[in-house]
Amino acid sequence: MSLELNAITKSFGALIANDGINLAVNDGEIHAILGENGAGKSTLMNIVYGLLQPDSGEIKVDGKVVTINEPSDALAVGIGMVHQHFMLIPVFTVLENIVLGHENTSKVGKLKLHEARERLMKIANEFGFEIDPDAYVENLPVGVQQRVEILKALVYEAKVLILDEPTAVLTPQETDELIEVMKRLRAQGTSIIFISHKLREVKAVADRITVIRRGKVVATAQPSASQEELAALMVGRPVNLMPDKNPPKVGAPILVVKDLEILDPSGRALVSDVDFEVCAGEVLAIAGVQGNGQSELAEAMVNLQSHVRGSITVGGVEIVGKSVHESLHEGIAFVPESRELNGLIGSFSIAENLILDTHREAPYTKGFALSPKAVAIRGEEQAKEFDIRYQSIQDPVSSLSGGNKQKVVVARELSRPVKLVVASQPTRGLDVGSIEFVHERILAERDAGRAVLLFSTELDEVVALADRIAVMYAGKILAIVDATVSREELGLLMAGVKK
Repeated sequence: MSLELNAITKSFGALIANDGINLAVNDGEIHAILGENGAGKSTLMNIVYGLLQPDSGEIKVDGKVVTINEPSDALAVGIGMVHQHFMLIPVFTVLENIVLGHENTSKVGKLKLHEARERLMKIANEFGFEIDPDAYVENLPVGVQQRVEILKALVYEAKVLILDEPTAVLTPQETDELIEVMKRLRAQGTSIIFISHKLREVKAVADRITVIRRGKVVATAQPSASQEELAALMVGRPVNLMPDKNPPKVGAPILVVKDLEILDPSGRALVSDVDFEVCAGEVLAIAGVQGNGQSELAEAMVNLQSHVRGSITVGGVEIVGKSVHESLHEGIAFVPESRELNGLIGSFSIAENLILDTHREAPYTKGFALSPKAVAIRGEEQAKEFDIRYQSIQDPVSSLSGGNKQKVVVARELSRPVKLVVASQPTRGLDVGSIEFVHERILAERDAGRAVLLFSTELDEVVALADRIAVMYAGKILAIVDATVSREELGLLMAGVKK
């Protein structure tokens, strides 16, 4: 089935998210869409799937104009979507999730699952999916949950499948398996729209690549294009995808973690038996699939976790039991995984958020009052340095896009003298140009003698920045390896397999 978008335009107030976009997806084609953060990719796909309506333009399926006002309309014309955050009910079985929203019941209200089961297994066998229809989703690995999402679309006869950042939560091996699944779907005649910011994967699977920049299509490229060429198209300038990294000059240990255990409120161990150290002048990356204790471990570094046992010392000072404020002022810069929860105060201005850690210091405070002029001047300096895009530095930080919010956090934390940088998913939501800048800043901190503890689910980021890599699985550090380790071995460790 072919899909054609003609002159799709969508505005949100003064912001033009999609500006006359034309896009054609051929029958049985994997068509990748690349673009930096805020380029308009998600808006465009939400229009195709009926979650948003365009201001103007038309959508054609197999050459016929269609009206898509809601997702059920999209499914009716053969368009399915697998969202980055899975839309599954964990306590339901695979089969129950498949029929959700399309229930067939008896006169007494009992679900009639026999036909749905047969249909599910027929589609699964047709596309080579191994699936247990009676397994509970909460017990399935992330990669299998994703296949359930894909099956849900295929069962309802989706002939165009939209995959939104489908590899964000997968191990390298699961990513390779997904790529093979996509190729099988293509061979069966399914058209796929593949949204990703991972250039390596796009080149591996796409038949054609459309690049969107600031709401407009700027190029259609072939997968033979280099990663550097694609990145330059996305950003509008040359981008250094692999940062230049000097050999480390490793000093004394700055961060020392011993016998660390983190419990949930019921007393269940989320992290246990964790021991490691990070020295001055090195980057230790904590790698692993999301949900294996990395988030809790990162938060424990600044006492955002309540139930912590063991020892965490920074520069020889014990910080377990201190407040967040006290932890930061022992010399820790902290880029949290959730900027909304732990990184920003949404109602405060952009300028105020940029000096949250240092608001009590000169020149920002005179007596007991902030100096608005000094705060604004500093805010504008940092915004320029970190390419934070805004209308007024006095606007609330909540008015910014997700990527610009992340830049505010990174700018604030890397703009003051510290001993240890704890960065959890520091480039999440950033475009390749901003990623390049953040990577350079992290390496600059390392080269200036700071210890860097990096938490990232992006394998390319881990390999690019780390001097050593600790892999977490099921709340424990499975191994600490040199950064020269192969991607295959790293992937096995992330899946819990240790040689």
